[in-house]
Amino acid sequence: MEELKPSPPNSSPLTPLGFLERAATVYADSTSIIYDAVSYTWSQTNDRCLRLASSIASLGIKKGHVISVLAPNVPQMYELHFAVPMAGAVLNAVNLRLDARTVSVLLQHSESKLVFVDHLSRDLILEVIALFPKGSPIPRLVFMADESGSDSGLEIGEEFFCSYNDLIERGDPGFEWIRPESEWDPMILNYTSGTTSSPKGVVHSHRGIFIMTIDSHIDWGVPKQPVYLWTLAMFHANGWSYPWVMAAVGGTNICLRKFDAAVIYDKIKKHGVTHMCGAPVVLNMISNAPGSEPLEKPVQVMTAGAPPPAAVLFRIESLGFVVSHGYGLTETAGLVVSCAWKKEWNRLPATEKARLKSRQGVGTVALTKLDVINPVTGVAVKRDGLSLGEVVLRGGSVMLGYLKDPKATAKAMTRDGWFFTGDVGVMHPDGYLEIKDRSKDVIISGGENLSSVEVESVLYGHPAVLEAAVVARPDEFWGETPCAFVSLKEGLEKKPTEKEIIEYCRSKLPHFMVPKTVAFKDELPKTSTGKVQKFVLRDLAKAMGSGTSRSRM
Repeated sequence: MEELKPSPPNSSPLTPLGFLERAATVYADSTSIIYDAVSYTWSQTNDRCLRLASSIASLGIKKGHVISVLAPNVPQMYELHFAVPMAGAVLNAVNLRLDARTVSVLLQHSESKLVFVDHLSRDLILEVIALFPKGSPIPRLVFMADESGSDSGLEIGEEFFCSYNDLIERGDPGFEWIRPESEWDPMILNYTSGTTSSPKGVVHSHRGIFIMTIDSHIDWGVPKQPVYLWTLAMFHANGWSYPWVMAAVGGTNICLRKFDAAVIYDKIKKHGVTHMCGAPVVLNMISNAPGSEPLEKPVQVMTAGAPPPAAVLFRIESLGFVVSHGYGLTETAGLVVSCAWKKEWNRLPATEKARLKSRQGVGTVALTKLDVINPVTGVAVKRDGLSLGEVVLRGGSVMLGYLKDPKATAKAMTRDGWFFTGDVGVMHPDGYLEIKDRSKDVIISGGENLSSVEVESVLYGHPAVLEAAVVARPDEFWGETPCAFVSLKEGLEKKPTEKEIIEYCRSKLPHFMVPKTVAFKDELPKTSTGKVQKFVLRDLAKAMGSGTSRSRM
């Protein structure tokens, strides 16, 4: 068989962009996007993306050039996930909640040639450009009006090269989109959230995104033509690959500029939503919404981004949401670990089912290998659910590397053929992974490694607690002790005291894990994707000063 080699018929580069072309044929007249009163079919979406790609290519954009976008979950944001790489460029979706200084640094670092700007980010981009060093090349700006017409009459302004609609109107619907020469060609540039360090530019290939898209489709079991509600930001790891998944299955994308629990319930009822994604903070918001009632029909929810407390899972599933739990990073382009559910678990009590579902789980079908290793010895930890180690991964959707940062790439990827996640976890006897913390969030108290996630899970079980986060507070005797920051639910007849919260934890945790300090806040600081900004809380804990008590409570 040695004479059988790869040839053009069997060697077309893998890319998810062809899913749109297929959707325009198979689901031509089916609804692709709904945004307020605006809607498109898959045929129209394909036409708009081809027009946009042809206009982008006509601007002198070359293969590998970076094009950035500052926008929420509106139709243009969805279209750019196809149109930019169809023009041969690399898409960079920028986190809308970043400050001007950070956005300016990212645009300069990526050498972005073109920036699509939502009308509500106009002031932000002008401040961003003003921060560019004198003489630095400035990217051209494209103005994106709101398709619902809420900004009608708004002048574009001379700082913008043209409008989004201009590019659509003058584009060629017969454009032959630029296919990758190699499936390893860069397609996506995403910057990490920077919750533990400075943001890094993560580069993904067409191949990696293709694998991630198919893997996400299979693992969640997404059926043909679902109705998908965009409660997860598309700028967060490209919405965990679901822009491309929805094209693959001919789904209907319900776009939202912003949302709260009331909006979510309204859209579910109005459009018959079947699927949605969101971080645990979104689930917490929905499950604690005043007057929330069980759904008429189940809605499938994928959650990830932080370990979901079992108490939150129990509450939201009692409302009719069917939760699936996954784990991934910006560096993996989406979720590569999922809590694969076993039928026999359905016979367990609800609280036990919630506990099992809060675990991250096993590698998805496209992930080559998953393990938890001792970072010092490089040896896998015992599968006892107790031994802590660093989570390591190997698979086709792992990033190409960090842009312009070979040292960080080598540190994360080249040791023994693993990608080192920086997350601390345990492996249970049944082979299921459970994340315990970020490596920088582990609290070392009196020589004991303490998982902040475990303490937070207990705090979420308190009937008065809405949000909880635990960080290290310096202690002269113990080195560090756990410090809890909590926000409380609205409408409480009586608010718990610090002492009462501590006593509650003491009844459920080993004494060394019980928070020594509890601070109440109206709301915990979070990133745009719902992750608690623990570095902010650590600074607050340090500002409280060092503890001196030798008591373990």
